[in-house]
Amino acid sequence: MVFKIISMAALIVHYVCYYAKMLSQKMQGIRTDQIGKDKSGFSKFVEVAMKIAAILVVAAEIISIIHDANHSPFAVRIIGAAMCAAGIIIFIIAMLTMRDNRRAGVSKSDKTELVTNGIYRFSRNPAFLGFDLFDIGMLLMYFNPILCVLTAFAVIMYHLQIVYVEEEFLLETFGDEYTEYKKKVFRYFGRKR
Repeated sequence: MVFKIISMAALIVHYVCYYAKMLSQKMQGIRTDQIGKDKSGFSKFVEVAMKIAAILVVAAEIISIIHDANHSPFAVRIIGAAMCAAGIIIFIIAMLTMRDNRRAGVSKSDKTELVTNGIYRFSRNPAFLGFDLFDIGMLLMYFNPILCVLTAFAVIMYHLQIVYVEEEFLLETFGDEYTEYKKKVFRYFGRKR
């Protein structure tokens, strides 16, 4: 019962923050959800598949929580809860640092800044790192085959979004500034020497 409360609270906090930021930006006239919009080819495929993966993994997490579908030992579930909390914290810090530069998906028409301060000094993709930690933490709390497959699908699609859509867009948009940033900060966590 304790893990049900923890995991439901984590889901609520995580997605309330996500959608509250989107609503806040929408009220300012900023279209935050750019996933699959104004794109074609592989970029569109990756973004749409990522969105489907994110929806499916959340559905599997909710069903796993409701049915308490897990095969994890207590200690693993504790680690999962800690990872969920870390993921939420990292995601919130990333959103706050990005301010109104945050988008879900890439928008070539919106003018944004390259954010390299705050948490972005230690991770080029802290929002995705937060999502990964959150989803893997949920998997550890409610390990079952379906959730395992969908979590892997989501994590892979987040990675493909970063590598094949976002990094290409950032290089095209910010050029040398982004290249220099890539030389200093790892994709997920850490600074280079």
